[in-house]
Amino acid sequence: MSNWRDHIVLFFKGLAMGAADVVPGVSGGTIAFISGIYSELINTIKSINMQALKILRHQGVLAAWEHINGTFIMVLLGGILTSLFSLARIMHYLLDTYPLPLWAFFTGLIVGSVAYLLRQHPLSGSLEKFFFVLGVVIAYGISMAPPMVLEGNLITMFFAGSIALCAMILPGISGSFILVLLGLYPVFIGAIANLQLDILVVFASGGIIGLMIFSRLLSWLLAHFQDRVIAVMCGFLVGSLNVIWPWKEVVTSGQALGQTASNLLPNQFFAVAGQDPQILICITTFFLGLALVLLLEYVANIKSNPVS
Repeated sequence: MSNWRDHIVLFFKGLAMGAADVVPGVSGGTIAFISGIYSELINTIKSINMQALKILRHQGVLAAWEHINGTFIMVLLGGILTSLFSLARIMHYLLDTYPLPLWAFFTGLIVGSVAYLLRQHPLSGSLEKFFFVLGVVIAYGISMAPPMVLEGNLITMFFAGSIALCAMILPGISGSFILVLLGLYPVFIGAIANLQLDILVVFASGGIIGLMIFSRLLSWLLAHFQDRVIAVMCGFLVGSLNVIWPWKEVVTSGQALGQTASNLLPNQFFAVAGQDPQILICITTFFLGLALVLLLEYVANIKSNPVS
């Protein structure tokens, strides 16, 4: 039964990753980091290689399945795909109807995850602090980059997939936001909504090739420079708060998702946008996001330190 419970929990983590990946500014890698499956995810992606094909040929399907951690990736991918094709619509409904509380919830998630990660991996040395600041600067710089508009043809979507899927597994850097910067987010969402298989297959192919290369680099970095890598990722998370700050003044350039935004205080938002800043609701959802991370940490501690 415990295996089934673990699989169900893993499936829901996949659901959360998929829901996060369709929101510009929120990374599925952040959810993987928060939920404690990040290292296993990177090592699983890395294990899909030529060695797996050799094991398949000489030792059979079961040995190859075990080598690539097949059950883990199948359950997680099932949750991600289920979310992309179902919860994505709910997420967009919430973004359209309740954007401020939703962004506040995501802010709570990220603040909680940074606090959790820094408790697990304190910035003990000057190098760790430098890499933390570097991560903040990089993520903030990406968040401030002006959007481009590229033609959504198959070649472009192939390379966009290789970049976006790599970004999706980096905490704090959203693959969807990268697509926004490239002007290809409407093409990607439209392909999901309308099941345009040619675009989706090409996008996924580019993403798989990118992941195969990038996961090896990331796995090596985590194995040799874990504290510094985590310091950079924490910086990514802090820098990404610029993107998901709820109260913004948005200026539209006239093209789809060709927008720039500046952050506002709640009272400024009311003056500029003429809308209720919903401060009490946003504070509530912020603490809900924070509490969710604390709950995940509590559950992880129970699993790692079972009562005898």
